[in-house]
This record gives sequence, structure tokens and C-alpha cells, in this order.
Amino acid sequence: RSATDPCVNPCAFSSTSARAKGLTGDWGAQVERLVTERVYPALAAQNAVLKAAQPNAVHEASVRRLPQGEQYYANSLHYITTTRLTADEIHRTGVEQMADLTARADVLLKAQGLTQGSVAERIKALGDDPKYVYANTDAGKAELIDKLNAQMADMQARLPNAFGRLPKAKVEIKRVPPEIEAGAPMGYYNSPSLDGTRPGIYWINLKDTAEWPSWTLPTLTYHEATPGHHLQISLQQESPSAPLLMNLLGFSSYVEGWGLYAEQLADELGAYENDPVGQIGYLQSLMFRAARLVVDTGIHSKGWSREQGIRYMMEAYGDQEGAATSEVERYCGWPGQACAYKVGHNEWVRLREKAKTTLGPKFDIKGFHDTALAAGGVPLSVLERIVDGWVATQA
Repeated sequence: RSATDPCVNPCAFSSTSARAKGLTGDWGAQVERLVTERVYPALAAQNAVLKAAQPNAVHEASVRRLPQGEQYYANSLHYITTTRLTADEIHRTGVEQMADLTARADVLLKAQGLTQGSVAERIKALGDDPKYVYANTDAGKAELIDKLNAQMADMQARLPNAFGRLPKAKVEIKRVPPEIEAGAPMGYYNSPSLDGTRPGIYWINLKDTAEWPSWTLPTLTYHEATPGHHLQISLQQESPSAPLLMNLLGFSSYVEGWGLYAEQLADELGAYENDPVGQIGYLQSLMFRAARLVVDTGIHSKGWSREQGIRYMMEAYGDQEGAATSEVERYCGWPGQACAYKVGHNEWVRLREKAKTTLGPKFDIKGFHDTALAAGGVPLSVLERIVDGWVATQA
């Protein structure tokens, strides 16, 4: 019996049925009927097609084996990163940044008394330390949420040092409902409603608190909420100059690049002044994204195997085998997408440094952020023109 059997996998309609309790109408029954009569048969048909295709599958994961595969990958990188960076350039950048981030993490780990083993091994040991894990109970999970709210309040007080405009929309931190934890992402953000009636929500999946060592949480929160996705997307929605269309789509190199830049900005604003272990979490986050540059391009342009990519992720920053496998299989099936995050971050930093170099003492970090965020999630090449235009008015 397979996952397409409703007796084996009833969660598709049980969650909706639970949420429909108390509402007028037979919504739960309707959903159950639709899933049983339409969704499960469609999944079964999809499974049949995949099984029929399986004998023709090969182990090589790279798109280079496909007709015009190299050009396809180059086009994919251009589309996803919205830059003209080549696979070789992205790979080299990833290797160089991994070396720099590893050296920085080494210093912080030694300061915590972690001196034995590679940086990845020491980060893994830190993640396995029970003193950094909240109790896997409702009380422990509530304590975790309270801590995140305290971190957000602290960050909110720091934002006026870096932004002239702040969003009107609020953000709430919520636990993913237990009934959907099994199939939900680990952490994600839902933007506010366009009419302002619903706040932004940063969801965190607490099915097992051991998956969230406390030192990893601040960086995730700054990325998903403020000054990350919530601040950027809310300002875009509230911007009088950003077209409505921008609220329906966005370029991930801009949006996810900002998310990583927000992690860096949190560090620059002093968020880790009294939290050196949290700063290790910040560096691990950047190491993870730099490793993506190396592995994605390694597989699709340098002949790396799937297994080589998994091994690199584990040895680079201490990832677990299961998580590393899931990551690498994503890169195999979605060539180039994982490069959007760190390429985007690098471009945000480059544009800021370019503006600072040109303007010198006239550079205003608030003006830079306000201008770049008012545009909405544009291609990075467009963002550069916007920033250059702002610089010209300030010189």
C-alpha cells in the first residue's frame, strides 16, 4: 500500500477537516471527497508514469549529460541569479568564501573551548550539545517562541539605525500547527495581506526542538522576519512606487539575497554582541549558502557526483547526512536555484560597498536601504541601476 492510499496517508484532508470544525457547511466532507476521488488517483497516475520511466534513469545527476546541457545550465544560472556570472565564477566564489567563513568560525569555536577536530566537526558537536536544546514539550516550545519574540523586540529597537522607512505591517511569530508539522517546511514566512488586515507571519516548525539548537535561531529569525523577509516584503507592499505586480512575483536572487544580507546587517547592528555562540550560527548559515554555490556548480558544470556533493556538504559545515542528501537532491532536480541566495547576498554587499566607495562620507546607509527596498524584488541588474541613480543624486 502506498502513500496514495487514503488509509495510509489521510493527512491531506484531515488537516482541512480539523480546521473546518465549527464552520457552516460540510467543508471537511467535500475536501475528503475531492482528495479521495481526484487527488489520490492523480498521484497514483503520476507514480505509474515515474515507475515506467525508472528503467531509463541513469545515476549521473548533472544536466551536462543532456543535449545542450551546458548551455541550459548557463541559461538557468542567468535566469535564477539575474547576473551574467558563469558557473566557473560562481564555483570559485563559493570556494573562496567557504575558506574565509571557515577561518572566521574557527576563531569563534576556539573561544568557546572547541579546539579539537575540523570546523565542521566542532559545529556538529555544538549542535549535539543538549544544553542548547529546548525541552521537546509544549512548555519548552512556548519558551522557544518567547525567546524569539524577545530577540525580535531587541532587533526592532535597532532598526532606526539602518532604515529611514520601516513597515507599518507587524510580524507575528507562530508555531506551525501540530497537525501539519510532518509535511511543513522547517521555517518560512507568509507576507501580510495587501489590505493590511492580516500581519506577516514567521512560522517555525517545532515538531522536534532538537532540530533547532538555540544558537541557530537568532539568524533564522533575522532572515525570515526582521530585518529580513518581513521588512523587505512589507516595505515593497507599502511602497507607492513599486508596481502591484511586484507583490505577485519576485526574483529570488533579490529576495533571498536580502534575507542573507539581513543576517549580516543584524550582526553589524550588534545583535550578537553578547551572543558569541549565536554568531557561530550566523556564520554557519553563510557557510551553508556558500557551500550551495560549490556543490550546485560542481554537479552541473564540473562532473561531481551526487555522493561527492553530499560528502562536501557534510564536511564543509557539519550538516547531517539526511539533510545534506535532501539538499543535494534538490540541486540535482532544480539546477542553479540554490545559487540565488549567496549570489544575491554578494550583490547586495557589492552594491553597498560600491556606493560607499563613490560617496565616501556622504554615504547614508538609511538612504541606501530605503532606495533599494522601495523598488521591490527586481532583477539584480535593475537594482544596480537604481542604486547607481541614487548615488548620482547624492554625489
